[in-house]
Amino acid sequence: MTVHNLAATPDTVRFGAFDASFAPVMTVQSGDTVVMQCVSGPAEIMPPPESGMVVPECLAAIHAAGVPRLGPHLVTGPVAVEGAEAGDALEIQIEQIELGADWGYNHFRPLVGTLPEDFPYRRLLHIPVDREKNTCHLPFGPNGGLDLPLSPFFGVMGVAPPVEWGQISTKEPRAHGGNLDNKELVAGSTLWLPVHAPGGLFSAGDGHGVQGDGEVCVTALEMCLTGHFRFTLHKGGGARQPLLRFPRAETPTHYISMGIHEDLDLAMKQALREMIAFIVARANISAADAYQFCSLAVDFRVTQTVNGEKGVHGMLRKGLLF
Repeated sequence: MTVHNLAATPDTVRFGAFDASFAPVMTVQSGDTVVMQCVSGPAEIMPPPESGMVVPECLAAIHAAGVPRLGPHLVTGPVAVEGAEAGDALEIQIEQIELGADWGYNHFRPLVGTLPEDFPYRRLLHIPVDREKNTCHLPFGPNGGLDLPLSPFFGVMGVAPPVEWGQISTKEPRAHGGNLDNKELVAGSTLWLPVHAPGGLFSAGDGHGVQGDGEVCVTALEMCLTGHFRFTLHKGGGARQPLLRFPRAETPTHYISMGIHEDLDLAMKQALREMIAFIVARANISAADAYQFCSLAVDFRVTQTVNGEKGVHGMLRKGLLF
């Protein structure tokens, strides 16, 4: 169980793209941990020098190198796991998340977000972060400002998509994971992803210091983060996550199913069907039993409404059935 370090450099990041043809920047064994540095933000979003906010040298170097850009997120990787192949499952334990800068940003712009008709203009906030207090300071609220506690997670975590998909943007979450924007995936949680290509090819980025469910204006507190990811390969999907065709997750307190679709109603149906299938396989009860149980005891929440493909996640509290 080796620990590897992967820095964010022009050679180890991709700007807005997943592709099964990308060569891995690192190959590890099942059980290994990768300390992965991730950076956030295109050059036009960076704070001005007079703000006193310092752009990390690695992020400045990536901008200077002119890394080709397809979608909105800088992602580090991909990392290959030796022996992974289509039909397997990759378990990613998020062991630790470190803040990578003393600031983050939040913005909205015309034609995007949940209410573009109400806010047809651009607004950008550069928000200072206090690493010691684990807070950010908003320039509005009581007494001229508000300190908001942080709960950092990675908006984008995904493996390579199926080969036939070709190169796809990081904007839309899909069966390979990607831009899930699920705020439950903090340190101590585990993400399960179905493998579609040799090595799995995991990438992460889009660090969020804090976010509300929905991510309604299109961004969270976007910031640089470093993640400690432990990879475990389960051949054939493994017994703990049967019928894994779509991302699932686990926190210390809950099991999580996910639904993704451009229609929020259909995203809800998918999250529900995924939860029913999970319960049936794990609890040995009928689908009808599981359906009624979900209505009584599972919480379904809107993950995000701003990525083209909308998200819903179902939360089953541990200890109720298994």
